[in-house]
Amino acid sequence: MSIAPDTGVGAVRLRVADLDSLAAFYERTIGLRTLAREGDVVRLGADGGPPLVELAAAPGAPQRPAASTGLFHLALLVPSRADLARSLRRVIGAGWRLTGASDHLVSEALYLNDPEGNGIELYRDRPREEWRSGPDGELEMATLPLDLDGILAELGPGESDDPGAMPPGTRMGHVHLQVSSLEPVERFYAEALELDVTVRSYPGALFLSAGGYHHHVGANLWQTRGAPPPPEGALGLDHWELALPDDAERDRLAGRLQAAGAETLELAAGVRAADPSGNRVLLTAPA
Repeated sequence: MSIAPDTGVGAVRLRVADLDSLAAFYERTIGLRTLAREGDVVRLGADGGPPLVELAAAPGAPQRPAASTGLFHLALLVPSRADLARSLRRVIGAGWRLTGASDHLVSEALYLNDPEGNGIELYRDRPREEWRSGPDGELEMATLPLDLDGILAELGPGESDDPGAMPPGTRMGHVHLQVSSLEPVERFYAEALELDVTVRSYPGALFLSAGGYHHHVGANLWQTRGAPPPPEGALGLDHWELALPDDAERDRLAGRLQAAGAETLELAAGVRAADPSGNRVLLTAPA
């Protein structure tokens, strides 16, 4: 049995030292809007959509050590190539620098870090009919240079220099984690949570998904092979949401995690567990 095909990724919650500064960054540079502010938590998303990034104030929290597991990047998926061009223009207009830009065959992606070092990917998918698989059935993905001029040409000469906010329909496409070892992480996500492995031949990385998507979860040990988790409560990733279609699927998978020996915690928002590298996932279902 596999996880429900309409599973996706919900909000990613980050612990941050400077809540107001980070919220302003995600609004100005990324184009999200503050949907709610409740005490020390700010929830941001696209107009008319659910929260995608949650910022939780933790001004006295320890820094996440460089050699520790955690978030590699959260990945915001925009509806079109023109929307990706607007994202690029927004980042440039805010005076922010990209850390990379790649053509992954299945998608085109921009990379940057927020002011506290949390990784962000902004990307658009190519149509599924353009995705290709190798003779072994593994999805073909690569990391090739991205044609930034070609991306910007999507806008045309008449479009305003103001790219506006992230468009409706923007969602959290995937989350990419830094882990200490791939094998136990694969057992957690593929065996217990029943995600399908889409790519395992990429050196030092693993990609998994539901419903035939290229990946909802990425994991790599490029800088963290054998590394410990960060100190409890450190800045950075608090948890990410695996968004399931209903309560029955959430409870079924929580039971599978328990049977596999993972500790689970029932919260008002869902059922939380930590993968073998200490990255916490919250299993959620629609209210």
